[in-house]
Amino acid sequence: MNDAINSAMNNSIKGAASPAAGAGRRAAGGAKLLEKIMNVIFTICGLTALAFVIVITVFLLVSGIPAIGQIGLFKFLLGQEWRPTAAEPLYGILPFISSSVFGTFGAIIIGVPIGLLCAIYISKFAPRGIGAVVRDAVQLLAGIPSVVYGLVGMIIIVPLVREAFNLPDGANLFSAIIVLSIMILPSVISVSETAIKAVPKEYEEGSLALGATKTETVFKIVVPAARSGILASVVLGIGRAIGEAMAVMMVSGNAANMPKLFGSVRFLTTAVASEMSYSSGLQRKALFSIALVLFIFILLINMVLNFIIKRKKD
Repeated sequence: MNDAINSAMNNSIKGAASPAAGAGRRAAGGAKLLEKIMNVIFTICGLTALAFVIVITVFLLVSGIPAIGQIGLFKFLLGQEWRPTAAEPLYGILPFISSSVFGTFGAIIIGVPIGLLCAIYISKFAPRGIGAVVRDAVQLLAGIPSVVYGLVGMIIIVPLVREAFNLPDGANLFSAIIVLSIMILPSVISVSETAIKAVPKEYEEGSLALGATKTETVFKIVVPAARSGILASVVLGIGRAIGEAMAVMMVSGNAANMPKLFGSVRFLTTAVASEMSYSSGLQRKALFSIALVLFIFILLINMVLNFIIKRKKD
């Protein structure tokens, strides 16, 4: 009798548990299916980004190499005169390369210290309300179009440079450096602030417990610990500076001269942007070659800086 009762109870329990178990298995199966779908979507997005890089690289190689072959590699890279419409055309881009290098270097020299100090202030020293206001201002600065930077530079910075240094024209390399240093601030500030906030609190607390001041702790403990993120912000700043065209065109004078601090210059980007609309024949091919040189230049800079960052992490 007892065996019959126990058997009946076990059957009833199994019957009640089987729907719940089935629902659990269906839910688990649905979660696994969703996981597989999301993995496929993520893989497609990653491969799409890689495909874009490959397509751009192949396009620049196919479009840029023929002109270099016609002009000559050393004449193209080391020539100091760019006269594509002359009776005897010359296609030397050394002035463009030098101007881009000096302009980017100057912008980094000015912009990175200011951006880093601003990030330190926002993350460690600013009161909460003021820090939020400054952070919002930095985000707004990042959203301003390049042409607006160029317009402000042309109306305000160029006349100031002309008057301050008693120059006939304020559109020169120095004005371009000032504009570029302002334009890279959002990238440097945002990434550096994130890196500084990611440093474990224990580092700071331990330093303060040993008797260091807050300023000593920030500059001797927190900032060195966040150096990989800060270097990443420098990489982004270099990319922004060397790839800018419109703002630089409006304040640099846009003349194909060897770079002088207070002389009119033309960058690699502005050379392509200013002549592509009316170029043809070998001149047009040479502009594609300039784009290829710019692409390789940015690629090499990123590779070197990423190597430095990884070495610092190790």
